[in-house]
Amino acid sequence: MKNQQIILALAIVIMLSACSKVPVTNRKQVHLLPESEMISMSITQYKEVLSKSQIISSGPDAQLVDKVGRNISNAAIQYMNQTGQSKKLIGYAWEYHLLQSNEVNAWCMPGGKIAVYSALLPVTKDEAGLAVVMGHEVGHAIAQHGNERMSQALVAQAGGQALSVALATKPQQTQELFGQAYGIGATYGALLPFSRTQESEADKIGMVIMAVAGYDPHAAIGLWERMKQMSGGGAPPELLSTHPSDQHRIDDIKAFMPEAMKYYKK
Repeated sequence: MKNQQIILALAIVIMLSACSKVPVTNRKQVHLLPESEMISMSITQYKEVLSKSQIISSGPDAQLVDKVGRNISNAAIQYMNQTGQSKKLIGYAWEYHLLQSNEVNAWCMPGGKIAVYSALLPVTKDEAGLAVVMGHEVGHAIAQHGNERMSQALVAQAGGQALSVALATKPQQTQELFGQAYGIGATYGALLPFSRTQESEADKIGMVIMAVAGYDPHAAIGLWERMKQMSGGGAPPELLSTHPSDQHRIDDIKAFMPEAMKYYKK
């Protein structure tokens, strides 16, 4: 019993010392993994994905992804610098690749490793629509949502074991949780879902970032309405399997629009 109390006390100390705040919303969250470790794992996984994918490196679509990626990443850097949160981007080395795929999907790993799937582009329709999705995914990354949900999963799996011991003795488990968190590799099983709170935060952060980049945040309404229509019949787009798009979400986006527009300059 005494050992369990010591472990619990250590866990509480770790959790309190690992508190952070989400950009834009300022929600407090707990990160039990060093972000440098998250970035290191993302580099490994990103290289693996690219090695197994057909990369579209030329043509107008590839140029569009590169352009929007640069604009969104530069805006994220600008916003984080202006709000005194630049430390969250330490270790970031932005990359953006367009991958040939029938999945309507996109993602951004820690460290700014971005992938856009070709089937997404007909849905985003234009530059602003793509900025909505890329801003949203970058929002997840700079809010360190992956670290947050991995931390929750590690605590659940560690049980009564001290987290530091679990990380030291089960590095493969940690790597597999990263794969689950970011949907890398079917062998890792079901994805760790983003919570509705995290989704809402990514929407808001993405709208602010796209506004800073010079894109009208109103494009977010049309994009998610199109996503909602696609999920109305049959299997929803892959992007919506962990990114639920319903009317409540669209209403939240509309409610946040006045705040996002404060950052928009034509």
